[in-house]
Amino acid sequence: MRGRSARALARAGVIAGLVVLPIALAGCGPAPWNNWGYETSSPTPTSTRQTVAPPVKNDLSSGATQRDLQAGAVKATVDYWSTLSMDKWTADALKPISLSLITTIEPNDGQKVYLQRATMVAVPQSDTGDLAPLDPQVDAASVNPGYLVLSPYSYSQNFTVGPVPSNAISVTVQFTYDFLVQTTPTSNEYAKQTASDTLTIAIAQQ
Repeated sequence: MRGRSARALARAGVIAGLVVLPIALAGCGPAPWNNWGYETSSPTPTSTRQTVAPPVKNDLSSGATQRDLQAGAVKATVDYWSTLSMDKWTADALKPISLSLITTIEPNDGQKVYLQRATMVAVPQSDTGDLAPLDPQVDAASVNPGYLVLSPYSYSQNFTVGPVPSNAISVTVQFTYDFLVQTTPTSNEYAKQTASDTLTIAIAQQ
């Protein structure tokens, strides 16, 4: 009797162990509700590309520039500058441009060179192209036949670029110089020569 009881208790212990083991194993690992309706894969990174506008050309970015122009036998050297700093070249500002011009002639047989007229036309630009030009500014010589500009004599003048549309990003300033050159050192006859130049200046954005 006692032997059968011991064997019965042993079988009960084995069965209890078999029952407990799966329950213990089921208790390991993440809770199932943590994954319901969700994916565990990492998101794929995406890259975006930003378009950067090219910088606007500015011939006066250093404050001044010098140009050599040729008109027939006449070589003109022109210095340009502005007394207004570039960060103040806003659309609505009055924007001064100063210039100084001097010429040489080759061959130099003693004839003189005169400046009959200097003309400036300012043409603003937007992102999409040219806007309406501003009114021309003309400095016509008040003496006949013109201003003597053969070295060592020179010509200096101030022009002004007026207000431009608010969408302007730059302004192209076109200069035209009309020279009269003596045909001989003692002649009252003159040959006309014309030189042109262009500056592009950025408009400061507000």
